Amino acid sequence: MTEKKQITLPKKISEDNESLSIRPKKLDEFIGQNILKENLNTFIKSSVKRNKSLDHVIFYGPPGLGKTTLANIVAHERNVNIHITSGPAFSKKGDLVTLLSNLAFGDILFIDEIHRLSPIIEETLYPAMEDFKCDYIIGSGPAARVMQISIEKFTLIGATTRLGLLSRPLRDRFGIPLQLNFYKAVDLKVIIIKVAENLKINIDDVAAMELAIRSRGTPRISIRLLKRTIDFSVVSGSSMINLEIVKKSLERLKIDHMGLDNMDIKYMTCIARNFEGGPVGVENLSAALLEEKDIIEDVVEPFLIQQGLIQRTSRGRILSKKGFDHLYSRNNLDE
Repeated sequence: MTEKKQITLPKKISEDNESLSIRPKKLDEFIGQNILKENLNTFIKSSVKRNKSLDHVIFYGPPGLGKTTLANIVAHERNVNIHITSGPAFSKKGDLVTLLSNLAFGDILFIDEIHRLSPIIEETLYPAMEDFKCDYIIGSGPAARVMQISIEKFTLIGATTRLGLLSRPLRDRFGIPLQLNFYKAVDLKVIIIKVAENLKINIDDVAAMELAIRSRGTPRISIRLLKRTIDFSVVSGSSMINLEIVKKSLERLKIDHMGLDNMDIKYMTCIARNFEGGPVGVENLSAALLEEKDIIEDVVEPFLIQQGLIQRTSRGRILSKKGFDHLYSRNNLDE
């Protein structure tokens, strides 16, 4: 087995070394998502015992929950290479064929934002996923001919925040669909403490739990808030991050007790004031907020829906009573 490497074609997912260093490398180091982990561990062990490539996997759920981390863990647990790219990175069929033809047996091809693949790239994936073959057209016009390339058996791992945008034929070719859900605060607290230890930062349990509660159930946000709290702590000369420092830091960052930030409040206030509580379509919200539709649907709305602050109906978005109450408690609406 050659030394494991991370290949990115045609575009690398950018990450700094610090972010990579605090990511778990093994499945038993991954905090939370317990049912998913148990099932994934079973599938990995079975494939290893049978000396078979792992069935194709699709991780889906809101951003920041660990889809990329899990893909790297699968590669580590199976002791194979992982090749990382993203859906929008493929501009032509030849890009994908080149990548597929360079895979070794059991290798993992990880495609982030797989719902953004073009139809022609999807069609190229179908025979590769099922029969481990690629059809490639040589030449053009009447002289064009199709050449079929055999490729090694590999595992495609896709990641998406929008499972519903995957075409049915592509979705059905994933033998292992795994959903990631928002994390419990107790799990986020463990993650925060582990990351703090890795960064050689002292944080007490109460402070870690306060950060966890305000992290929208998302590890990526927990780590980001921890790093910003560290900044405030360092500048203030504190050697230990305590509850007081966390509260002051989050107040400066305008993160409220539920973990809502300025964008969330702006979104909810827009529905309340501009559209009388709804229903309102996402296109109108996008125009009113000057924000991309995908950002609203993928980043802003999932947590607000999960918390019962808004409702997404066939007629549009509606601000719930709980949502109105939250705005009134913050004095964002006139009584």
